[in-house]
This record gives sequence, C-alpha cells and structure tokens, in this order.
Amino acid sequence: MTENAEESIRVMIVDDIAETRENIRKLLQFEADIEVVGAARTGEEAIQMARETRPDVVLMDINMPDMDGITATEALLEDIPWAQVVMLSVQNDADYMRRAMLAGARDFIAKPPSGDELISTIRLVSVRAREQREKLSAPMQQMIVQGPGGATAPLRPEGKLLTVYSAKGGVGCTTLATNLAIGLNTDNTPTVLVDTNLQFGDVSVFLNLQVKYSIVDLAARAEELDDEVIEEVLMTHESGIRVLAAPPRPEMAEEVRAEQVRRVLEELKHRFAYVVVDTGSTMDDVALAALDLSDLLITVATPDIPSIKDARLLFDLLAVLEFPMERLFFVLNKMDRRSGITAEAVSENLKRPVEGEIPADERVVAASINRGVPLLMGDKGRPPAKHILDLIGSIKQRLVTKAEMEAVEDGRPRLFGRG
Repeated sequence: MTENAEESIRVMIVDDIAETRENIRKLLQFEADIEVVGAARTGEEAIQMARETRPDVVLMDINMPDMDGITATEALLEDIPWAQVVMLSVQNDADYMRRAMLAGARDFIAKPPSGDELISTIRLVSVRAREQREKLSAPMQQMIVQGPGGATAPLRPEGKLLTVYSAKGGVGCTTLATNLAIGLNTDNTPTVLVDTNLQFGDVSVFLNLQVKYSIVDLAARAEELDDEVIEEVLMTHESGIRVLAAPPRPEMAEEVRAEQVRRVLEELKHRFAYVVVDTGSTMDDVALAALDLSDLLITVATPDIPSIKDARLLFDLLAVLEFPMERLFFVLNKMDRRSGITAEAVSENLKRPVEGEIPADERVVAASINRGVPLLMGDKGRPPAKHILDLIGSIKQRLVTKAEMEAVEDGRPRLFGRG
C-alpha cells in the first residue's frame, strides 16, 4: 500500500500462470504511485475481483482456459467502465490486436513485458482512467417523469437508439437485431427491442414469445405514457431483454402513426440504456422516425448483386436526406468465400467501409430461428455468434468514440425539419 492511496494507480493483474502474476507484481511493487489491488487467475475471477477492487488499470492475459481475455474484457468493462485494459499476449497477431481493441482494450503488450514498457504504459492509460472516473462520478442532471398518481421519479441518462435496417428483405436484420439486443443487455445496461415492421414483424417469432400487447397499445396512449402502462405492454424474454412487439395482425398497422412511434421511442430512450429497433425494408414515415432518433443506423446487406445495388441506393437516399454518415454502421451478413464477392470488393464498390462481417451458416441460423432461440443464447463458439459478439464490441466502441468526439447539442435537427 502506498502512503497516498487516493493518488495511487490501482492495478489488477489477470493471468492463469502464478509465476507470471508474481513476476509482474514484483516489477510494480517499488513504484510509489502504483498499487496492485488484486491478482486473478481466471476471467471469471477477474470480473468478480474488479467489482470488489475497482481498478484503474487491468493487465489482462489474452489466453486463459475458462474465458479468454477478450471476453473477460467486455464483461469487466460493463461493470467498471473507466478501467483501462492492457492486453498481454505471447502472440503478436494483428487479428488478436484488432479483437482486443474492439472489446475495449486500451493497449497491447507482448509477453514477457519489460519493466519500463509496462510501467510507462500503466501511467499513460491511468490518466484516461481518472478522467473517465471523474466524468462518471460527476453529478448528472436527472430527468423527471410523472408517474402513477402524479409522483415524480428520476430517469437514467438518455439511452442509445440503434436502428437495424436494410433496403432489401431477407438479409438477416431481425436475426441481427434480436442478437444485438441480447448481447447489449446487462444489469447495468437494460435493453429493449422494438419491432417497427408494423405489418409483418417477426421479432416475437424469433424469440418464441406469445404476443398479448404490442406497439399498437403504446401508440394509442403515446401522449400519456407512464411507467405502469409501459411495464404492462412490454414483454420480458428469458434473456432479460424487454420486447415491444409488432401488431399481431397486418391490418392493425393502420392504427399506428409515425409520430406515435417517435413518441414511444423517445420514452423508451429515457428508460433503457439501449433501444434496438428492427424495421421493415420500406423507407416509410415510421422508418424515418426511427432514423431521426438513431444514435447509430446499422445497415445490413449480403454479398450478392441485388443486395449491393439496394445498399447503394440506400446510401444515396441517406445523403439526400442529409443523414449524418458518421452515424452509419455497415454490416455484411451471410458472408461466404464461395460467392466470389469479398468485403473489400463491396467496400470499394460502395465507397463505404464494411464495419462488420457475419459468416454464412444457414444450418445453424435456420435452427436458431425455427427453435426461437437466438444465437447468443446457444453455442457462442459458432462463427456467426462469435462474429456478432465482435460486432457488438465494435458498436460499443463507435458509440464511445462518438460521445468523446462530439459536443452534445440541444435540439438536434430532424429529417425534413419535422417538429
């Protein structure tokens, strides 16, 4: 323990080899400004220890038997968001580095690390840890909502709305939306999944849920939404996510107006950390309302000529609508080397980076849909699930980067200037 513990850099070591943990501890023990607050043997132990010790810097081994360092990093940062993770690995592999950074790691050091490199890196990233901790601990202006009986209650800071859209049907938007919602949902980041494909929405089918109430029931009371009404209408999936289903019959879509959908989504952003919106392939007023509120528009295409053509038309339309292209996130689904179309070729053709790829595995995906069990609730080691987890890491990183780089603006302009 240092004399001035409040100013010390709190470091946690995670490695399954006892000798490595001890060697790193010895390297750091004579640094007056560094305090080793714990040493974990496994990823699971690291997550629990981080909750107890609340470190500034985590030195994380990337290869561990129970849970790899990348998965452990994602889980740890959900609980300790200011922690700066430095990955340690004997494998100086570019793919490992990319995946580590997407998971939220701040730096990557080859094992065994030199004392000077390790100490200088800890001191460098600790500055950011303190900045992040101060931001998170600073008093936040709370929003007030009128609840049942006229009582007022504070709301969480406004959540992030992610819209999943494709100009072409059948490319996997609902599969992606359901799994994104499940992957984003934690105790600290409650997530709601909204089906705005009002005529033929399939979210409830993909999750094996029986629809009792739907978006129609909230839309009808859009001007008087309160906690009791929202709680009654939203379904709860076994994964823990809340679900706002599409109408059970196509003709009921006529009962829902775009402005009502906007109001519902605005209310859900006040109550959930993430609002994931699944859409139809028509760019109608309801889709535009979702786009208007989106912090990220996740556009999906597949490696075939019709889908790529529709993606190009969509990007052109978004430019006409003056949609901020920095809020666009482009994903290629059902990637198959046998198709002869690569992500690089698509990116070059559309003049747009491909920011996520999900491999084709029709047997696994079809079984998931038919059973109503999302990929992330099954074998996460399968390629589609693993790539979706990577995608979630990329999305989180994009949102963090966006929050850091953009000043918060009041009264953001809306598409077509609608009020």
